Amino acid sequence: MFHVKLPGHDAMARQDDEKVVARQVKLPKRVVERPLRQVAKRLLMALTVLVATAIIVWVDRSGYSDNSDGSVDLLDAFYYATVTLSTTGYGDITPVSDGARIVNILVITPLRVLFLIILVGTTLEVLTERTRDEWRLNRWRSNLRDHTVVVGFGTKGRSAIQTVCATGLKTDQVVVVDPSSKVIEAATTLGFAGVVGDATRSDVLLRAEVQRARQIIVATQRDDTAVLVTLTARQLNRAAKIVAAVREEENAPLLRQSGADAVITSASAAGRLLGLSVLSPSAGMVMEDLIQQGSGLDLVERPVIKAEVGLNVRETEDLVVSVVRGHRVLGYDDRAIGTLQLTDRLITIVRATPGTQSVPDTRPLPQD
Repeated sequence: MFHVKLPGHDAMARQDDEKVVARQVKLPKRVVERPLRQVAKRLLMALTVLVATAIIVWVDRSGYSDNSDGSVDLLDAFYYATVTLSTTGYGDITPVSDGARIVNILVITPLRVLFLIILVGTTLEVLTERTRDEWRLNRWRSNLRDHTVVVGFGTKGRSAIQTVCATGLKTDQVVVVDPSSKVIEAATTLGFAGVVGDATRSDVLLRAEVQRARQIIVATQRDDTAVLVTLTARQLNRAAKIVAAVREEENAPLLRQSGADAVITSASAAGRLLGLSVLSPSAGMVMEDLIQQGSGLDLVERPVIKAEVGLNVRETEDLVVSVVRGHRVLGYDDRAIGTLQLTDRLITIVRATPGTQSVPDTRPLPQD
C-alpha cells in the first residue's frame, strides 16, 4: 500500500518565486552590453554628430547670417548646430547662400535625424523589447518539436542533461522546469530554455510544450513530487519516454504505475556502489568510470550493423553486455539471443573517445 503526500513543503517554498515571475518562460539570454557602456556609447555618437555639424557650418560660415553681428564664428557654429539638431531653431542664425542651403538639405538634415535617433534610441529599445521578446517566444514555441523536458535542475537534473547533451542533443532542444527563478537563470546562461513554476501543475508543463516532447526527465527533490509530475506529464503526452529518479526504492513501483518508462533509485544505487567499493575497490572504480560520461569506459547503445547480422554476441568486436530485442532486454549469456538480427540493438562497453557517442533509443523500455 503506497501513500502519496501532496507537495506541501515544495509548494510553500515556491510561492515567493512564483508570485514574482508568474511561471514565465525564459529563453537563453543574448549577450548584451552593460547599460552604462550603452549610454556612454550613445552619448559619444551624439557628440560626434554635434561636432561634425558645427565644423560643417563653421567651414561654410560665409553662407550663414547672424542677426546679432552678421558674422558666424566657431561659437556661433556650435550654437547653430545645437539648436538645429535639437529641432529648436530660433532663427537668429540662418543659411543665406545657395550652397549653405543645399548643405542643410543634404547633410545637416540627415545628421539631425541621426542625432534624434541616437537620443531616443534607448527609449525605443525599451518600448520594443517586450514586442521583440513576445515574437521570439512565439517563434520558439512554433519551432519546438521532439525536445527534452527536464523537471528539476539540481545535481541529478544537471548530470542527466549533461549526459544526454554529450550524445549530440542541442541545447535549444532542452527545456528546464524548476520552481526557483535563480535555478532557471543558471539554466538559461547555459543555453537552455527555462520555465519557472510547479511542474505538478499542467499549465506549467504546457508552457514547456511537454505535449510535444520526445523525452521527459523527472529529477525532483521529493518522491511524492516526482509521482505527481509523472502522472501529469503522462496525461499530457502518452508517447514520450519518461525517466524519473526517486530516493527510496519502495516508491519505484508507484512511479512505474504513474507512467514512468524507467525509474532510477538514487539512494539504493549510491548504496550499492558504496558496498561494491568496500568489497572490491577495483570493481567500484570500474563502475564509477562507467557512470562518468566521456572518460575511461562508457556504456553505449547502438544498432546492429549489417556485418554483425547472423553472428554470435561474442563474435562482435565490441564487448556486448545486453541485447535489446523488441521490448525485451536480454543478457549477453541468454540463449534466447541466438544470432544477432538487424533489428536488434546492442548495449556495449567501449573506450571513451571524443568521437564516441551513444545512439539514443526512442522506444519505451520494458515495464517491470
